[in-house]
Amino acid sequence: MIQIERLTYRYPPQARDALREIDWTVREGEFVLLAGASGAGKTTLLRSLNGLVPHFHGGHFGGRVLIAGLDTRGLSTARVSRLVGFVAQDPESQTLFDTVADEIAFGLENLGLDERAIRVRLEEVLDLLGIVALRDRRLTTLSGGERQRVALAAALAARPRVLALDEPTSQLDPWAAETFLDSLRRLVDELGLTVVLAEQRLERVLGLCSRVSLLGPDGRLAHDGPPQEVAPRLPWPPPLVRLGLALGWRPVPLTVPQARGAARHQQVALSQAATVRHAQHPSGPPVAELERVSVRLGDRWVLRDVSLAFYPGTVTVLMGRNGAGKTTLLRQIIGLQKPDRGRVLVFGREAARVSRLELARMVGYVPQHPSSILFSDSVREELALTLRARGQRDDGLNRMLARLGLVEHAARHPYDLSGGERQRAALAAVLVGQPPLLLLDEPTRGLDAGWKADLGRLLRDLAREGTSVIVATHDVEFAAAWADRIVLLADGHVIAEGTPAEALAGTLAYSTQINRVFGGPYLTVEDVLAAVGHAPAPPASAEVG
Repeated sequence: MIQIERLTYRYPPQARDALREIDWTVREGEFVLLAGASGAGKTTLLRSLNGLVPHFHGGHFGGRVLIAGLDTRGLSTARVSRLVGFVAQDPESQTLFDTVADEIAFGLENLGLDERAIRVRLEEVLDLLGIVALRDRRLTTLSGGERQRVALAAALAARPRVLALDEPTSQLDPWAAETFLDSLRRLVDELGLTVVLAEQRLERVLGLCSRVSLLGPDGRLAHDGPPQEVAPRLPWPPPLVRLGLALGWRPVPLTVPQARGAARHQQVALSQAATVRHAQHPSGPPVAELERVSVRLGDRWVLRDVSLAFYPGTVTVLMGRNGAGKTTLLRQIIGLQKPDRGRVLVFGREAARVSRLELARMVGYVPQHPSSILFSDSVREELALTLRARGQRDDGLNRMLARLGLVEHAARHPYDLSGGERQRAALAAVLVGQPPLLLLDEPTRGLDAGWKADLGRLLRDLAREGTSVIVATHDVEFAAAWADRIVLLADGHVIAEGTPAEALAGTLAYSTQINRVFGGPYLTVEDVLAAVGHAPAPPASAEVG
């Protein structure tokens, strides 16, 4: 179905190849996980499948990409799109219409389908992705995860022969992500659909895919084969693989049932030495407070009578299904929305009575879509712009670039970066101003596991320095490892809050892989290794390249 021969590609006007000498074949009906570090070339390889590389992006293109025997160089992108359905990292860039139903139907109308066929396919994909209730909703009222599912529905409705997905679960809550991936597996098994999926949260996909293709940091194909063979070679393996490598389990487990079986077979006995993060006692007055806040968006209440306080020196994580109100809560604190009821206090002052400029000096905010706060022609200029706006010197600019691994990208335009690199650039542009209150909306989107660990350490360092950090995320593994406190939202209400062990352990939707295997207070690989008296293993088991 897919045949790539000696593919080399370089974006204009870059000096380094994004992909180099790729030879790669995907058979019809395969489910391939495309893995690799941020910036390794995963998105570029997906774009080569539907002709965006090189037809849209230009640049230097060498070799051939064949889809169902057809060379993409000789086809228009419209023709290739009939064969390859593509969903980008930022689904917002792919939407054109006001309502969900119109957005999905548009592509089908372009294929020349009659009204009856369009209605049937529309209902099929709404059911498949669990978004029937969104049929008549306006896209502007949807959460990031809901919009992601709409983009997936539009791609699936066209019934392409190949589905190319770039981080399709990055904004989905755990239930929605599992449901979507199970649906993909069913489409592969029952309809013979060919799926190529680039993903950073490998724990979600390793047990479902039939093959893993790993891109190295030089844009070459480093490893390619069955998941069981490639998993130990991943530069940053997911939790169960890490645990299996550390404890010498062979083969390494890819799924929770496999890990349970290995633990029983090896008779793993855990002491009560789990590293449980205890609740932080407030030190000083809260930096932000919500007092009985309710917010309406359209005809529904997104937040309902929410009262919360956030204190300096803590990392608080907001979790909940798509549309639960996490982003709306952050937007209340930064003053982008005003509550319909209740009030919001920031550093003891009512946010509604503080100017937007003054709030921006006190509160750093990185939204779900980092491109929306990147305006300059280079990454370095983005950081300099923040410092000028705050009247600060640029003493810390180079240090911040180094801290977030952006030195080699400093002169590049932010829009030329990969999704993960752009996320880091937006974070650097905010952090360089040293805000005492930091709000992050889905900050791990597009980040590989190595950079996620670096981000977690950075947030803990900031908390030790007195910053109050509030993170909205669906990334359960990240929350379990780095949060002091977790707040669970559902239907606009706070339904639970506490330490990671108090809020996550034993839950059906939000427990970590490790907790599903061992239960109790054990959330992370480090918890288990401490409980068996085993030294932590390095995350990388093999050099990639």
